Amino acid sequence: MVFICFVLQRNEITSQQDALELALAEASTENRTVIIAMVNKAYVEGDDKSMLDLFLKSFWLGENTRDLIHHLLLVNVDQASYERCKFLRLHCYRLETDGVRFDREEVYMSSEFVKMMWRRTLFLGEVLKRGYSFIFTDTDVLWLRNPFQRLSFNENIDLQISTDRFDGDQWSQRNPLNTGFYMIRSNKKTVQLFDLWYSRREDSTGQKEQDVLDGMLHGEVLKNLELTVRFLNTLYFSGFCQDSKDIRAVTTVHANCCRTMSAKVADLSAVLDSWKRFKRSAVNETSTFGNLRHAACAHSWGK
Repeated sequence: MVFICFVLQRNEITSQQDALELALAEASTENRTVIIAMVNKAYVEGDDKSMLDLFLKSFWLGENTRDLIHHLLLVNVDQASYERCKFLRLHCYRLETDGVRFDREEVYMSSEFVKMMWRRTLFLGEVLKRGYSFIFTDTDVLWLRNPFQRLSFNENIDLQISTDRFDGDQWSQRNPLNTGFYMIRSNKKTVQLFDLWYSRREDSTGQKEQDVLDGMLHGEVLKNLELTVRFLNTLYFSGFCQDSKDIRAVTTVHANCCRTMSAKVADLSAVLDSWKRFKRSAVNETSTFGNLRHAACAHSWGK
């Protein structure tokens, strides 16, 4: 009986791994690059519109972004989000979470939020080991222009990652990174980085996975692994922590520096409305996101 259970368990693990390989292959570009986002029930449901609705709408409204949806793999950590993904006919992968329930909104820095972020790190490390490079994007990131046009394809650059605030130098380790949007190349160095990153989860009490990576890349790890990291300019890869001042240049907008999902949905909706007004305006008309105050996000910290 024990042997039978072992065989069944091993077959189940193998089956899930095969499902991942199939999902990656279906979503991949010719050069084995995938766009990956992770969602749960809270991200796909909403009284009016969900976070996932806004995320996908930005691909529709963005410049040269519609075809990118064919390379998006939506990783689902519960059954409700998986069913929603299949209904939308996207590339979907159901990620098992070993009995841990991730089917509700986890408020920023709660214990379950931190667990979810580490589970994400483990999964993305597995993608790298399978030889796939990827853009990881949170679903609270609006894609207003094709980011591949602003990302470098220099094979010597291992990681290109967004920042909360850009200090003017794309190679400076003083830039505070944000793991809500980044492009990473699959190679031995990045696989080692993710293995080392995940191994530090037990010694990171009070920190989320982003804090741990930030400390690693601003310490000896960058040098020891001989990693080349490019920090992305907020002029193009904007966020609520530091808005892009030029709507004519902005590529993505991230609802960082925001605590709750309802606040993110409210303020990202305002960004999309501003984007639509800009697209309807005369070609030579200037506009900026700088006048958006992100009021809901500002108030979210008092909740």
